[in-house]
Amino acid sequence: MSNTEQNSIIQQMRKLINQLKQHNHAYYVLDNPILQDSEYDQLRLQLIDLEQQYPNLIQADSPINTVGDKPLPFFTQITHTIPMLSLGNLFNFDDLQNFMRRVNDRLAVNQQNPEYEVELKLDGLAVSIIYEHGKFVQAVTRGDGQTGEDISQNVKTIRNLPLVLDVDIERLEVRGEVLMPKAGFAKLNREAESRGEKTFANPRNAAAGSLRQLDPTIAKNRPLAFYAYSVNQGLPSTITTQFDALIWLNNLGFTISDIKLVKTAQELQDYYLSVIEKRPNLPFEIDGTVVKVNDLALQEQLGFLSREPRWATAYKFPAETVMTRLNAIEWQVGRTGQLTPVGKLEPVNVGGVTVSNVTLHNIGEIHRLDIRAGDMVSVHRAGDVIPKVTRVWLDERPSDTQIVVLPNTCPVCDSPVVLPEGEALARCTGGLFCPAQQQEALIHFVSRKAMDIDGLGERWLISFHEHGLVKNVADIYDLKNHQQVLINLEKLGEKSVENLLNAIEKSKNTTLPRFIYALGIRGVGESTALNLATQFGELEPLMKASIKELQQTPDVGEITADLIFEFFRAEYNVEVIERLIKAGISWEKVSQEPIGNQPLKGQSWVITGTLTSMGRDEAKAKLQALGAKVSGSVSAKTTALLAGEKAGSKLANAEKLGVKVVTEDEFLKILE
Repeated sequence: MSNTEQNSIIQQMRKLINQLKQHNHAYYVLDNPILQDSEYDQLRLQLIDLEQQYPNLIQADSPINTVGDKPLPFFTQITHTIPMLSLGNLFNFDDLQNFMRRVNDRLAVNQQNPEYEVELKLDGLAVSIIYEHGKFVQAVTRGDGQTGEDISQNVKTIRNLPLVLDVDIERLEVRGEVLMPKAGFAKLNREAESRGEKTFANPRNAAAGSLRQLDPTIAKNRPLAFYAYSVNQGLPSTITTQFDALIWLNNLGFTISDIKLVKTAQELQDYYLSVIEKRPNLPFEIDGTVVKVNDLALQEQLGFLSREPRWATAYKFPAETVMTRLNAIEWQVGRTGQLTPVGKLEPVNVGGVTVSNVTLHNIGEIHRLDIRAGDMVSVHRAGDVIPKVTRVWLDERPSDTQIVVLPNTCPVCDSPVVLPEGEALARCTGGLFCPAQQQEALIHFVSRKAMDIDGLGERWLISFHEHGLVKNVADIYDLKNHQQVLINLEKLGEKSVENLLNAIEKSKNTTLPRFIYALGIRGVGESTALNLATQFGELEPLMKASIKELQQTPDVGEITADLIFEFFRAEYNVEVIERLIKAGISWEKVSQEPIGNQPLKGQSWVITGTLTSMGRDEAKAKLQALGAKVSGSVSAKTTALLAGEKAGSKLANAEKLGVKVVTEDEFLKILE
């Protein structure tokens, strides 16, 4: 290796070391982390990878073999009798299998495939608590792993921590996590906000900040909890497993998290996936599971590395925030002409899903973030939430990046782009002259909540549009006149075309709310379409309505009324609607409820499970017609849950919150 290459690697190491030191100090000492845990893990893994490749270049001050940071100077410093080490990390099933393989490699043949105890990995502050002859005497933070801070006065105020134990053991050391439950955290921040004070970023920050107060009355008034996870001194010799040790602690009055025994990697994986599923409903934050060899004698035999035990590891959840490179920014045009900037990412796994695109919303958001093509960014995704950029790493910015500007012309049709004063969204002025708007209008029209034309997906619509077979939504119903052309298109056979034409024919029998929604009028979603159908009863009076008459519809304000009015005054739109009606699209007349005759007005309903008498969309429409709002998730504000067959987590959540559960039969009686 040349000196130039060696210096380059050392520079990379030094940069990562300095970043990790900065973040260690912010996390362990200041209780004000700069990074998400997953972002920190990425930096650490980069340094580990370099050190494994070039062991002769490892820097003397590398933080890889240390834990945390030095304790704060204004607390008494205590040296741990047994070091408080950290844990290694696993991130996928392959990592888990490799960990178990390494455990087996260090055990005799007759000891291999041991039993494992699995716990929840609580996101709080690790603390060691000492009891002498059953009485609490001291609590110490992890600190740098060797030396921590004496926070006894604050820990003594934690309500679920037993201060006197029904045992007479000379010295008992119990280790665990001090955390702040989600509900207590939310209340704490609400109260701080009402007083105009700074709020905490997350429950872990709040817990750590509470324990590092010099005035113990502050900690006393904070909703803290202690969860025990190990006994490091004083365990009775009759207890030989980690599982039994935790049960023993629980019987002494300590709170412990969920624990489970498993034998195989697959059993552990199944439990891990079940924890991910129930994670949102847990009362506290967790970021994974902890896997431990259950037999304490085998733990001792397996021993430790310099920083972590060989017999235990953290199996972390898929990272919800990950750093990656933003390669480019492209502008997409929607069916209403709205220009949306889309970030093209270096593909990265976020929350268990590979993400390569992320919406940047609008030009204002781009300028707020000061984001540019070429930047290193943090991307966040939790559960089913759409990925978003949460941070731009300015110190990683290449020197040749350029400020992003709004295009003057549409990237699809070259029509002028306008940004109305006071609005955040730029629009193409090309209207249905713009191919992108034509395509998006077609895709919207056939979608499940609109005309629901099964089998006519985005790919084929774009192909038909590009081949000149459909320019507007009415052309879809003329496709039967081009059957042979469709059959000859790539990968479309005679049977597929027949099924497609049957689905198009079937869609002609629809409902007025669906038809109004399918037209794609700007500002008119499902709920507004239903309100318009209920208000006017038929399409013709809706098309002839004045702006004032439109505004009498619930949830239709001045701007939406203007948009609806202008839509039905556009000659092109009227021609398309007439063609659709002529093609045979029809619906039953909407039953118009007299104003005020909405027995469920003000109520919030949720639908779950399979309904046998109707689809969920129809049930939703009926509830909305009766005045109810229909939400997608159960909360304490939910009035009732309509539960069909195979109702799952929403039903369990409703029962837990005491929300009224309505069966399908009961719902039908309400409709009668």
